Amino acid sequence: MTIAKSSLLIAGLNVNVYSLEDSDAQSSRPVAVLFLMHGRTSSTADVEWAAEQVLNETSKKYENDSTLHHDLLVVTFDHRNHGSRLVDVKANIGWHEFGNHNERHAVDMYSIQVGTSRDISTIIDFLPSFLYPNDERSIVHWIASGVSLGGHSTWIALRTEPRVRVGIPIIGGADYASLLSERAKKAGLSLEPPHFPNSLRPVIEANDPVRASYEASDSSNPFLGKKVLALCGGDDTLVPWSATEPFFRKLNVGPDGLKKVVVAPGVGHRCTPDMIHQMTDFIWEQVLTSTVTSSNL
Repeated sequence: MTIAKSSLLIAGLNVNVYSLEDSDAQSSRPVAVLFLMHGRTSSTADVEWAAEQVLNETSKKYENDSTLHHDLLVVTFDHRNHGSRLVDVKANIGWHEFGNHNERHAVDMYSIQVGTSRDISTIIDFLPSFLYPNDERSIVHWIASGVSLGGHSTWIALRTEPRVRVGIPIIGGADYASLLSERAKKAGLSLEPPHFPNSLRPVIEANDPVRASYEASDSSNPFLGKKVLALCGGDDTLVPWSATEPFFRKLNVGPDGLKKVVVAPGVGHRCTPDMIHQMTDFIWEQVLTSTVTSSNL
């Protein structure tokens, strides 16, 4: 099948939508949307190969198994201050990184992560109206995924956006303070003002997964019923799995949820084709061939 790419302007955001052209044109099946977010200092162009791999593999699976209950769209957009939204290059770099020093690294990076999760919510609000103005089809699943910075945003979206029921963070972390603590040590800094303002702490408290009631078995736990696949590199020193593993081990997704981690041996801080393959398998099994919709999860 042919992969089609279309562009929409939603609330000032340049949004790319990838689909299997033949399937989308002829199908009346309900739709699942996968948000695929890029990493820091890159853009949507850097994850286009992954979007295409997901759809190509999905198409091949469908040829061998016609139990498909949902069609898949892949959506990409630039993080704030990245790609088409770039305003200041320095705001995207770290402490003593690339021969420069961004004293506001902690605030800059977290504001982008939180902002991206809010962009996801905005697109969820309006994408159905843009794609299906005559209510031709229904979007019943929202899946968040992303690489590195996009992986961090995925974790935040899993906590803060109840409509995102499936999340696949790739080389991303769920504990911002832990991640920044290690980076501060390497930069000879401490997590205190001005490099880590006290005013940032309540923002982290309100958005970071590790600050949620993630072990609870009641409605205070935003992860109950959600399905999470964490993909990471065994040799990743920039966003090591060890920073997220304690949280993930105790994470309670309840009897209707699912959590799985795949640590790729010998892989550093990069997204590999095998990680995208793992993601595609997960989406196929947990979403596309499932009769369950987000409304009755």
